[in-house]
Amino acid sequence: MRSDPADYQLLAPGDLSAVLSLLAREPGQWLPIAGGTDLMVQYASGKLPARRLVSLWNLPELRTIEVSEKEIRIGAACTYTDVRQHALTAREFPLLASAASCTGGIANQNRGTLGGNIVNASPAADSLPALLVYDCDLILVSVRGERRIPYNTFHTGYKQTLRRPDELIRAICLPRHFFGYISYSRKVGARNAQAISKVCIAALGQTANGVIEDVRIAAGSVAPVPLRLRRTEEILRGKLLDREIVQAARNSAMAETQPIDDIRSTAAYRSAVLGNLLAEFLRQLGGESVA
Repeated sequence: MRSDPADYQLLAPGDLSAVLSLLAREPGQWLPIAGGTDLMVQYASGKLPARRLVSLWNLPELRTIEVSEKEIRIGAACTYTDVRQHALTAREFPLLASAASCTGGIANQNRGTLGGNIVNASPAADSLPALLVYDCDLILVSVRGERRIPYNTFHTGYKQTLRRPDELIRAICLPRHFFGYISYSRKVGARNAQAISKVCIAALGQTANGVIEDVRIAAGSVAPVPLRLRRTEEILRGKLLDREIVQAARNSAMAETQPIDDIRSTAAYRSAVLGNLLAEFLRQLGGESVA
């Protein structure tokens, strides 16, 4: 049954300080909404529990991409289209640009925001594994000021985060030190576009003389939260890339994750596909030595 608009209240202050003041006066009573690509699905089906919404759309403080010598700072309300069309971001962070390009269709990419994807906290979100491997930080803002936290600490459980009721994500900060890395991303879904992933993976790696100098691997749809596969990374780092270490990494990744059976897939399928994708990345990273 569709929702009745009369049951909802929407405010659009058009100013960040006004939004933060509202959240501070009545913490937990107002739900911030940016592009609305996730919330409007719930609204259309009559399943959106929040009744008081405050719009973040077109707040200029949240829509900029700033470049400095050490990092790129992406405003939380930048859309997927903003991200994939920003030349420097696309060049230095190709995993994020790729995720932005495969999230929904063009209409969703024009409305959906990077900050909204993070706060929605779906373990199947396309952009979150990329953010994990790039070791980004989040800047959260409230009337009390700003705080900066590592993104890899943000998700505390299924649909649970460190964001306080009176806070917004202001920006996502990506360190500019991934030059020379080989990047790999894959999304496995029912179709190529506008599909929620059954499994997705983002990975970066560097080798020297066949030895893995650094490797970063993250996956979605295989645990209650987007997951960095740190135990698997430790198995790989400093090792000669050969068939044996690929198999060891595959086994580790399958043991490190917690996929489930649901309407889109089964745990067994997700686990097997994750192992196959990791092996494909390592073959790409190692070339002939693991062919």
